[in-house]
Amino acid sequence: MTDSINPGYVYEPLQVNDPEILFEQVREGNRVALAQAITLVESMAPAHQQLKSGFLHKCASLKPQSVRIGITGVPGAGKSTLIETFGKFIIDKGHRLAVLAIDPSSTKTKGSILGDKTRMQHLSANPHAFIRPTASGGNLGGTAHFTREVIMVCETAGFDHVIVETVGVGQSETLVNDLTDVFILLAVPGTGDELQGIKRGIMEMANIIAINKADGDNLAKAKQASVQLKNALHLYPLAKHDWATQVLTISALENKGIDALHETLNRFIHFSKTTGQFDHKRNNQEKIWLDKYLFDLMRNELLGNINNSKLDELKETVLKNNPSVYEAAVDLLRQLKKI
Repeated sequence: MTDSINPGYVYEPLQVNDPEILFEQVREGNRVALAQAITLVESMAPAHQQLKSGFLHKCASLKPQSVRIGITGVPGAGKSTLIETFGKFIIDKGHRLAVLAIDPSSTKTKGSILGDKTRMQHLSANPHAFIRPTASGGNLGGTAHFTREVIMVCETAGFDHVIVETVGVGQSETLVNDLTDVFILLAVPGTGDELQGIKRGIMEMANIIAINKADGDNLAKAKQASVQLKNALHLYPLAKHDWATQVLTISALENKGIDALHETLNRFIHFSKTTGQFDHKRNNQEKIWLDKYLFDLMRNELLGNINNSKLDELKETVLKNNPSVYEAAVDLLRQLKKI
């Protein structure tokens, strides 16, 4: 069974076809059912949609009190190392943690390139943790197509903290902010350019900036980077009653500053709930993702009845018959509506 959003990807047959049974199995902590449920919500195959809809309806009715954490940063900043160390700290505080590690995708197979789970070996073995590497499938924004639904499934399974690790800082990376309650930007010192080309939009949205690798010979450089980032943040206007972005220095490798990071995260969550921004942000996220999924469903509906080879033939034809790509797109849409 193939998917028109990820052409060529074949979904394995689902073993449970009753949304109530699947929901109860996930609620009971059945790891096999959890993995199957995630496969289900990531599927755009027409045969899965009724089961998927019924299952997500059950999940949405729970309204769990969870904390959704987005972590982004330049390649090599140590995101996986931080999640390994920070995740263990969260679990030691009595919580259950799910990690959604969004990997870059192969342009040929849409499969994951990096395989972040292999770099979180201790966390992977912890019974209170669940790690799901997911290929981005070429999706912009540093997330996979159905990351939001996967978050809901993990919350249904009883994980009260969910970390979304994105593919890395880029111009469209900020979509993770529309999935999470708190947004952590991970930076590293000593690159020659302490701001590392970080986009202003990401810095403005980050609730916490953690400068990693603040150890050994890097310690002085990390402190210098902290000063520079704080000075840069002072140039951004801060609305009344807004949270001022906090800059911390940490060493994920040596487990330094992790307690301060956790305390700052908790202060932000308390602040956002006290001011009403927590619920306001989640409500806005619902509207944003409604628009996104509407367009995905419309595309799937439009292309669902045509195979890839036929679509390629149509593309070749309209490109030959139209002088501009825009006119070709209009012509292609007109022909697709007739199919």
